[in-house]
Amino acid sequence: MVEILAQSDRIEAVVGISRSEWFVGDAEADDEAPGGATRRTAVRDGYCVFHDPKGRGCLLHAYALSTGQDYHALKPMVSTLFPVTFGEGALLLSDELEDGTLVCAGAGPTAYEAARPELAFYFGGDLVLELDRLSTSSGNA
Repeated sequence: MVEILAQSDRIEAVVGISRSEWFVGDAEADDEAPGGATRRTAVRDGYCVFHDPKGRGCLLHAYALSTGQDYHALKPMVSTLFPVTFGEGALLLSDELEDGTLVCAGAGPTAYEAARPELAFYFGGDLVLELDRLSTSSGNA
């Protein structure tokens, strides 16, 4: 979030929404989150405030790529991992996948397969190798 705010003038021009409307509530301490805290992004018309209203995707992600930046520095970790999330020391499926409201769910890669590169980025190759082993042994690979 710090990097988003540091570039807020340029990001605001891309998003088209005032930075004062990007987040709701105060930051909450979270030992599992990078930086030790989290803050919820606002929702507009049923989507994250950074969702591209002209189609699919994240405007923060697109902005980072268009400016030659690593999107991991701007995009919240929970958004990058989606549809996998984490909490209380465990990896979990996002609520939208569990409750059937995720629009893009269905045929295609598993949630793990979709999030695998991001899991490796944030948690390291050893975790991914163990998850690969578990996935193969359970017949889900």
